[in-house]
Amino acid sequence: MKYIQSKLLVVIGLLMGLTAVHGQHLPTSNHRTHQDIPFIQEYSVKYYSSDDTGDLKKVYSDRNGTVQVLGEKWLLRTHAGAFLYPGSFTADKTYLAMKDKNVRNITTVENQFVYLDDKAVFSNAWAGSLYLKHGLSGAVNFAHGEDFSFLVSNGSTIHLVNKEGVSYKGKISGSPVIGITYDKNSGNYYLLAENKLMSFSASSKKLDILTEGTGFTSFALREGKNKIAIGTTDGYFEWNLLSNKQEGSKNKALPWPSLTSLVEINGLLWFGSEQGAFMQKEDGKFNYYLGERWLPGDKVLHISQKNEDEILILTDKGLAKLVFMSQTLAEKAIFYRNQVRDRHIRHGFNATLVQMEKGNINSGRIKDSDNDGLWTSMYLGAEAFRYVTTGSADALQNMKESLDAMERLYTINDIEGFPARSFSRSGFKDQLGGSVHWQDASDPEWVWKATTSSDEVIGHVFVFGVIAELVDNEALRQQAIGLLDQLMTHIVENDWYLIDFDGKHTTWGRWNPEYVNGFPTMVGDRKLNSSNIIAMLQTAYHFTGKEVYKKEAYKLMDKHGYLENLMRPMEGIGKAEEGSDDWAAMLSESWNHSDDEMYFLGYWGLYRYAFTEELKEKYRIAILDHWEAERPEKDGLWNIFGALVDRENFDLEEAVWYLQEYPLDMISWNVKNSHRKDIELLEPNFRNQSTKEVLPPDELKLRRHNGNRFDLDGGNNGKEEYSAGDIWLLPYWMGRYLNVISEPLPE
Repeated sequence: MKYIQSKLLVVIGLLMGLTAVHGQHLPTSNHRTHQDIPFIQEYSVKYYSSDDTGDLKKVYSDRNGTVQVLGEKWLLRTHAGAFLYPGSFTADKTYLAMKDKNVRNITTVENQFVYLDDKAVFSNAWAGSLYLKHGLSGAVNFAHGEDFSFLVSNGSTIHLVNKEGVSYKGKISGSPVIGITYDKNSGNYYLLAENKLMSFSASSKKLDILTEGTGFTSFALREGKNKIAIGTTDGYFEWNLLSNKQEGSKNKALPWPSLTSLVEINGLLWFGSEQGAFMQKEDGKFNYYLGERWLPGDKVLHISQKNEDEILILTDKGLAKLVFMSQTLAEKAIFYRNQVRDRHIRHGFNATLVQMEKGNINSGRIKDSDNDGLWTSMYLGAEAFRYVTTGSADALQNMKESLDAMERLYTINDIEGFPARSFSRSGFKDQLGGSVHWQDASDPEWVWKATTSSDEVIGHVFVFGVIAELVDNEALRQQAIGLLDQLMTHIVENDWYLIDFDGKHTTWGRWNPEYVNGFPTMVGDRKLNSSNIIAMLQTAYHFTGKEVYKKEAYKLMDKHGYLENLMRPMEGIGKAEEGSDDWAAMLSESWNHSDDEMYFLGYWGLYRYAFTEELKEKYRIAILDHWEAERPEKDGLWNIFGALVDRENFDLEEAVWYLQEYPLDMISWNVKNSHRKDIELLEPNFRNQSTKEVLPPDELKLRRHNGNRFDLDGGNNGKEEYSAGDIWLLPYWMGRYLNVISEPLPE
């Protein structure tokens, strides 16, 4: 977003398409720091129709904020409805006499509701004095002109009506009229049919055909521009009213070109289509609203403005109220903090809400995960950075609870230094995911999950290092250092393996040179495992002082080539060459984004706890090489990690863009983008980058940092809500700690 000091101007700025993050980034201590002033956060409040609602047609709001929907059977009002808590419709019984009115259309004049029925144009505003008989059988369309005059049409005939009565009657040949609008600058009404655009002069009573074509569906007057935008079944074009010519060619490069509705709001075009709604920004690109994150249904019927910061979008399955709220990143962090604590903490773990009924957050349960230790490490890191930055007692207590959960991963089994993936009460063992890996604890009340992987281990080491280095609570520091030492002792004494309950190494807990160097150099696991284990050993040495960790790290680097492995440029990572074994071929089929997460979490210990300045410089080169490869994804966490090694040249604007554009709604709604005509698709490639430019997070499916941000389609039908603990709070609070994001600035 462009930053504007006034909250009011921020809101208006959004509606005018000022959506690129080119904000004011003032220097702090000679470094680039994002100044946290208000930006625009979008969210949707949805109202679902029911079987007895009937077809929906139009939606408007009056000056009182009352929303009224024109339905097939009756006028409707919205009932209840709030963010994350959908509302519904109820018949509007406000005025008893309206029950007998056969309302065919609705609009607003001076922000008051005005109706068209089979007899008249009328309103309940202005003390009910507006009642103009139009005398037109089957009237379905109308528009307000000057001084309470209206042009009314039944498709084939038009009547101009005012306080004196019907002043004009005329016939329309060909396709029926489907829409009417009025231009106060010229004094002309404009009428749209499926095959032509017409003008009607209220003063001369002259009807002219301006242009003809096919497939016209909707139109919008461009205020102050002497143009009309015309939507079709295959894109839109603009007609210049002064030159009476089409401007340029038809624009088909839209998210979806089959248009159903078109309106101008604050100078920008909003489009309804068979596949969602979209707003054209000043740079010509689009904000796209599709799927139940935004809309109850895909087919858009009508769009109107409610007030300066709300847009109403009526669909075939209900109504969406888009709200454009002004907030700071700090305020967004508070919202997410409450989300995590309210429904994403399981025994201290940072967990996902699952088995929800179509987005109903009160219907789900918090689930164990193979990655409980990893997701909790990332959330625990966020709370550690929050505590260090703000001194929050709440953050400290959250840390204690989550670190206790982490510690219990080590104590719930009998294997010294081996962390379980997760633990749970035993009564529901048969219902737990991946039940084959669940083992009975010594206490029959509990079970624990085996087969721990390197994903969990690097997450543990990352957060143990963060706590040990930064947190001024000695009990927590010693707890973290003790767990770190136990874990690394297990790995060193077991020849660089994680040894499970059965005495065998786990599938992924392997850093042994024979395994690591058994991969061809282009297979990513050779570089990744080398980078991770050196980071882990450096972290252990830094906080325990045990020489064994330093000695073994140098042995891996000097004797087994781990330094060469981790320094290998990312451009050399690709598919295993022909003739490689099946394991190497499987691991190198395409780019692994979980590997990215493991790399970057490891970079904390690799860079900050380097044995020497010479090594630190080498690590810096390797980290920046990886970061450069990841730049197209615009992942907020990778960019914040970039600031760890280069405060001046990391992508600050893109990190802020990620944090600002991430949806407040963290529900796994289905999304679709592969059909879009406004994005540039790439040929299949090793990195699975599907488009030239990554789409905003609020137009993509929900995913953690280990997901491919170029996946265009997907979701889980609203059955899950992700925790913000690892996805959003970690990059934000890490950015606050590194002072690349400021505290919220006073207004």
